[in-house]
Amino acid sequence: MGYQTDVEARGAGQGQSWLAAALDRYFRISHFGSTVRTEILAGLTTFLAASYVIVVNPAILLPAGIPFSAGVTATVLVSFIGSCAMGLYARSPILVAPGMGINALFTYTMVLGAKVPLEIALGCVLWAGVLFTIMAILDLRTAVIEAIPADLRYGIACGIGLFIALIGLVNAKFIVSNADTIVGLTHFSPVTLTFIAGFIVTVALVVRRLPGAMMLGMIITTLLAIPIGRWWGDGAAFNAGTPDLHTLVNWSGLTAAPDFSFVGKIDLLGALQFAYAPFIFVFLFTNFVEALSTFLGLAEAADLKDENGMPRNVKQSMHVDAVAALISAPLGTSPATVYLESGAGIAQGGRTGLVALVSGLLFLPFLFLSPLLSLVPAIATAPVLILTGLFMSEPMGRIQWSSMEDAIPAFLAIVLIPLTFSITLGLSLAVIAYVLLKLLAGKPGEVRPVMWFVAVLAAMLVLQVQA
Repeated sequence: MGYQTDVEARGAGQGQSWLAAALDRYFRISHFGSTVRTEILAGLTTFLAASYVIVVNPAILLPAGIPFSAGVTATVLVSFIGSCAMGLYARSPILVAPGMGINALFTYTMVLGAKVPLEIALGCVLWAGVLFTIMAILDLRTAVIEAIPADLRYGIACGIGLFIALIGLVNAKFIVSNADTIVGLTHFSPVTLTFIAGFIVTVALVVRRLPGAMMLGMIITTLLAIPIGRWWGDGAAFNAGTPDLHTLVNWSGLTAAPDFSFVGKIDLLGALQFAYAPFIFVFLFTNFVEALSTFLGLAEAADLKDENGMPRNVKQSMHVDAVAALISAPLGTSPATVYLESGAGIAQGGRTGLVALVSGLLFLPFLFLSPLLSLVPAIATAPVLILTGLFMSEPMGRIQWSSMEDAIPAFLAIVLIPLTFSITLGLSLAVIAYVLLKLLAGKPGEVRPVMWFVAVLAAMLVLQVQA
């Protein structure tokens, strides 16, 4: 279910061009009830929803010592390679880019907080990527997916949906921190009123099922922002404390040359010291859980599953995700992972790897054109993220609410993923609750051995975060 545009099954048709016919055959677009046009629009939508990463990720890595221009180059290359591989090899409509959240962990917890030298920190990222790749080759993540019960999968999907919607509301500065109520409604301003207008327009386009509605909504909201008097870079709204992107990007022109100066600056042997093992574990487990959760959430929400009820092409997708994480450190950035904003393209009707391929190709020009991205304000992507959250909340009705030992972990995933502002922590706590509740209910036999192992790792992660 969820919003789709023009997704009725259609054959190649005599009027199709040879390219459209070839794309249809390779990606099985008609088979999955979509069209080449819908897939391309969905790819554009996904890219626009996630394009903030090109300037926000380098801004977060800058305090760690990675030059902003080098961070832009690394971000673009990783996103281009990872997303294109996801589309062409895994044939999955999921975008890959350097992970938000784990980049802050890299900069503020590891490099600035623990005083780990930058080259060694990148070495830890690489070794985590090596372990991640080994897990993918051994197909260990597929075993974990099979061990997670259906109700918990539904809860993960809904929790991620609410998390995406919360990010949208925060990006629009519509929901803000409040000393008395923790969070609260902002005071209306030109920014929030523009967001509301853009949200209404986007909803109207979606309700009328106009092809490319979400992408059009972002474009119209961007145009509505012009009278406010300035352009907002997404980073300023997305991450409190992020440096002002207007001071980081070269505004003397629309182009900026790629910077390869930080490629290969990595200390592999230094990262193997025992003192850095906890950081390797945190990178590994965080990437593992976030990727796993995103795959499950998007598959459940969009019914992107095979005949066995597993996420479609999950093994190949895990391989791509692992390789993207592996190449991140040598290129000069924190680990890559699959992106929540992929839900925006899926909500637009995208169902195949052509979505990820289009998104990936759109990254490449921004090796030279990164200043252009700051022209798309955070309030323009916010309506799309909120509607994506709605789309991903559909599985909530499938949870067996009458079975407490199944419903409680699912409910915890739903509320803790957005409230902790962390997929990793929310899922970890939900997994721990699931295992404990099955044990207390006298049903330990219903917990697969893999889940016991994951629960132990989850407990270690929670304790590490609390330390």
